[in-house]
Amino acid sequence: MKDSARAVVIGGGVVGTSVLYHLAKAGWTDVLLIEKSELTSGSTWHAAGGMHTFNGEANISRLQKYTIDLYREIERVSGQSCGLHPNGGLMLAANQGELDSLRLICSRARYLGMETEMISLEQALDYNPLIDPSHFIGALWRADGGHCDPSGTTHAYAKAARQLGASVERFTRVRALSARRDGTWDVVTDKGTVHAEHVVNCAGLWAREVGRMAGIELPVLAMEHHYLITEDLPELKGRAREIVNTTDYAGEIYVRQERGGALIGTYEPHGIVWSPVKTPDDFSMQLLPEDFERLAPYFEVGFRHFPALGRVGIRKAVNGPFTFAPDGNPLVGPVRGLRNYWVACAVMAGFSQGGGIGLVLSRWMAESDPGQDILSMDVARFGAFATPKYTSIKVPENYSRRFRLAYPNEELPAARPVRRSPIYERLKAAGACMGANYGLENALWFAPPGMEPVETPTYRRSEAFPIVRAECQAVRSAVGLYETTNYGKYEVAGRGARAWLDRVFASRLPKVGRLGLAPMLNPAGRIVGDLTIACLAEDRFLIFGSGFAEEFHLRWFAQADPPPDVFVRSLASTLNGVSIAGPRSRELVQRLARVDLSAGAFKLFQVRETAVGFAPSILSRAGFTGELGYEIWTTPDYFATLYDDLRDAGSELGLKLFGGRALSSLRLEKGYGSFQKDFRPDYTAAETGLDRFVDFGKPDFSGRAAALAERAAGPRRRFVILEVSALDAEVIGYESIMKDAAAVGYVTSGAFGHCVGKSLAAGYVPTALARDGARFEIDILGEMRPATVRLEPLYDPQGLKLRS
Repeated sequence: MKDSARAVVIGGGVVGTSVLYHLAKAGWTDVLLIEKSELTSGSTWHAAGGMHTFNGEANISRLQKYTIDLYREIERVSGQSCGLHPNGGLMLAANQGELDSLRLICSRARYLGMETEMISLEQALDYNPLIDPSHFIGALWRADGGHCDPSGTTHAYAKAARQLGASVERFTRVRALSARRDGTWDVVTDKGTVHAEHVVNCAGLWAREVGRMAGIELPVLAMEHHYLITEDLPELKGRAREIVNTTDYAGEIYVRQERGGALIGTYEPHGIVWSPVKTPDDFSMQLLPEDFERLAPYFEVGFRHFPALGRVGIRKAVNGPFTFAPDGNPLVGPVRGLRNYWVACAVMAGFSQGGGIGLVLSRWMAESDPGQDILSMDVARFGAFATPKYTSIKVPENYSRRFRLAYPNEELPAARPVRRSPIYERLKAAGACMGANYGLENALWFAPPGMEPVETPTYRRSEAFPIVRAECQAVRSAVGLYETTNYGKYEVAGRGARAWLDRVFASRLPKVGRLGLAPMLNPAGRIVGDLTIACLAEDRFLIFGSGFAEEFHLRWFAQADPPPDVFVRSLASTLNGVSIAGPRSRELVQRLARVDLSAGAFKLFQVRETAVGFAPSILSRAGFTGELGYEIWTTPDYFATLYDDLRDAGSELGLKLFGGRALSSLRLEKGYGSFQKDFRPDYTAAETGLDRFVDFGKPDFSGRAAALAERAAGPRRRFVILEVSALDAEVIGYESIMKDAAAVGYVTSGAFGHCVGKSLAAGYVPTALARDGARFEIDILGEMRPATVRLEPLYDPQGLKLRS
């Protein structure tokens, strides 16, 4: 075995071999894969081998499409068959909610370029004659998908990688990892030590153990998973083609053909965690005991929905462990605080996603950029809140819902509440319907007296619709209070803080006592942050952004190499806040603050430290509603008192609590985009419109060359707000925007604008079509609805209220 390598990949399943192949293809030929047993010996060998492009996140769907298309390439390069059965995918709906979900998938598919269509149950029977149509009301078919041979596919990756110069060492155990001061690693094995520039944790069932070798606890847990293979089915005999892989939402069942019989699997409620603390070292090519008694009720549902399966015997039963992250998506990317340590684990759908993960991770390692937005797979989406206890509760919840709909207005209950601000109980007492962001509870809307703060999961307007309208109207007509503790918050201090931040951010930094909007770009000129910077002193800055991106941004700051005289820290748990918005907000805050808040004395984007009531606070004139407003920040020990003071002082002014749903409506009425929803690493400064905050005159900032090139050439698409002629549903995200029957763009977010009386959608269209009044159509749950571009904000287009 070699004693040095540019990168060592730990784990020889489908993900590890894909990463190895893609690194070698990127030109890193000095790469070594180490596998403790035989290739595929963990979870890969017993997988059902399904491959599909269905995913609620469009970018993951794209990577799944890449994965499926890649198999022909690695077959050609390696000479090894992947055992492909490219027979497509079929999804069945048993109720209106499931049908709406399929219609949303169909709308998204148009822009993604995936051949997809809603079909009748008669057509579905042609694809799969095993279906009992009496249990269903609709179906969706997609051309991409099918199944492959897990072993053949994994070996094809490995052979193709070897032909490009990569090495594979089987039956070699990694015993320890030791980081050197220069960021390289010593990989200690039972056959010697390998000095590696990079280490990639693709250890699957052992990802936790390989993480612990580096001093981290990854949020990964294995679940037992069962599937059955039936004896030959008479209904399949003589068919010219295999049945299409079929997913049954209501039955939580998947079915595909396996030779002359069928393979049927279930993601049952009350699943069983496997090896909750430590994966056995000697587990290899093993299955787990069958548990028919526990699973019988769930497979019986499958036998009712696919009756032919119940008329034949069972040829084989498989129960094996697979790993999951708390939200079901993979964990991919570099780990903050561990230089040159990478992960690609918790990849449950390895034969749908493994190729795409290998692609983005190899780009990230070779080019310092994954090449596209993968926020939904980024390991940085989990922070310190994702403890082993949290993971042990959320993973079984996610497993049990793998084939259950996740409605856009649904909040899952497991492992909640975990993080609570000091006013959590007060908000609950006021009727708050709570959601969770980065593990932190936050109010979505407030139920009036006599109504439970519970919302029916739906793709359409819910019972919260009129309540959110009242919250919006209160903000526009009087004054509202929104808790902002769920924002991301950071402090950057030290003698070199200004010079360092000037390189990290593309904007001009504010002067002392001011704050400014601050886009952050990667070297390719794409948006990695849409933040606000407040300058409290020449050597002290506060930065505010999206709460979910806290770990993502902390990692970005760390990678920007702050010098020894710059100190960066998170204020997530040390600073709480509220936004006060509306025409009477000045009157309210002035009752508690001695500083003069008149329009001429405390202007828009001004910030200062001052007392607000009892609370020593940081007070700024800013907000996200488009109204006159203030943000007030204080420490947790004063926060409940600050809240009580504000409620008391606002009682005569019509003060109303409002939640995240109202904020989404108010910001879209003003044409404001939001990071994660509208602004992501797929988009550039000019495409988003954030280029107006870029200081092109600065000599050095991340992404400058790319931003200058784009300014000269012009963006290829633009962020726009569209007024939609909707019926009883708003857009959700990634619906296709249609022009002359062609998909020309897609939606990023939407809400009903209660104060302008219009349904609103945010999205991207080609620059040439981004004209005020340009007409499009958007497929909303199967209905083509007219949509018109509005380049000016529909509410207060001159910004007079904001500046009042």
